[in-house]
Amino acid sequence: MKIEQIDLYHVRMPLIYPWRTAYGSDASIEAILVRMLSGSVEGWGESSPLAAPCYSPEFAAGLFVVLQNWLAPRLIGQDIQSGRQLQEQLRVFKGNYFAKAALDTAWWDLHAKMIGQPLYRVLGGKRSTVEAGADFGVRDSVDELIELVGNDLQSGAPRIKLKYASGWDIPVIERVRSTFPKATIHIDCNSGYRSSDISTFEKLDRFHLAMFEQPLGFDDLHDHADLQRRVKTPVCLDESINSVDRARQAIALKSCRWANIKPGRVGGLTNAVEIHDLFEAASIPCWVGGMLESAVGGLHCAALATLPNFRYPADIFPSSKFYVEDLSEPPLVFSNPWKFTLSEKPGVGTSPNPQRLKKLTVQHAVIRQDARHGVTALA
Repeated sequence: MKIEQIDLYHVRMPLIYPWRTAYGSDASIEAILVRMLSGSVEGWGESSPLAAPCYSPEFAAGLFVVLQNWLAPRLIGQDIQSGRQLQEQLRVFKGNYFAKAALDTAWWDLHAKMIGQPLYRVLGGKRSTVEAGADFGVRDSVDELIELVGNDLQSGAPRIKLKYASGWDIPVIERVRSTFPKATIHIDCNSGYRSSDISTFEKLDRFHLAMFEQPLGFDDLHDHADLQRRVKTPVCLDESINSVDRARQAIALKSCRWANIKPGRVGGLTNAVEIHDLFEAASIPCWVGGMLESAVGGLHCAALATLPNFRYPADIFPSSKFYVEDLSEPPLVFSNPWKFTLSEKPGVGTSPNPQRLKKLTVQHAVIRQDARHGVTALA
């Protein structure tokens, strides 16, 4: 299908409450939404690297510039028949995985609509229901955290994820574990520690956690391999797995026993599926993560989570957990407190509400082919 126009939207979506992690606090989520057109059909994608280059080297305003000036023009006028072909078109540009993901996810939605199939089936998903878990950032007090965790466990949460950071560390885990001795719990460190901190994680073994998610450097594989040899708790890589090649290297080095796959972080659904397959062949289970996207990005994640080697409850949330009103329509709504059933409609199953999109847009650009001037970008 020929890519005729690409619209870019840099959006800022206010959260109900700030999301606090080892690298800082976000009061709103900044993302790029992409509208990709072929004939009369449009596909929507989303990539949410946040406002500052703290989770990864990329950030939303930077994505907008890279997409407007380089990546989106590369696709205009091209007949793209597969996700792999799209990735090959963008291969000349080094890294920029979140930027590539915005285009890749839009292409998959467009492709699924063109063939009249729900996205999860086009990706190879074998089930229509996805289980999600409960996540907690750094809170104002441990008592508040205990109350919130207790409420979610009582409602049937299959697992608890706790952000782990300096000043919100072992005493917090000790309190949570002693209060909920049988709960499935893991910690997410967001690459906040270094190899000199390995002894800290040896001490955490006694809490029988499901995993340590990304404890060391965001671009590290070797120190994680050393850590995994020294602790009983499985190491889960997140930020370190940003490409298919990095996944191969992590497997070869035995850097982890779990992998978190986020479509945005790895360059889109095309790469996410390939990474899933690599880990499946290596008998390393995976689970799907998210970046607090709107329903557009959340539903791309949910579609991915239907693949067979995703074996741990996903980081996918109902829109109402973080947003007073989702940018997209319909919003992401769970069929019960911890499960989501995917739509059988063609594509991803949602798109931005035009009025809300306009209200939350920071900057907008249109890239299309002009008969006289070639590819044109209009702000």
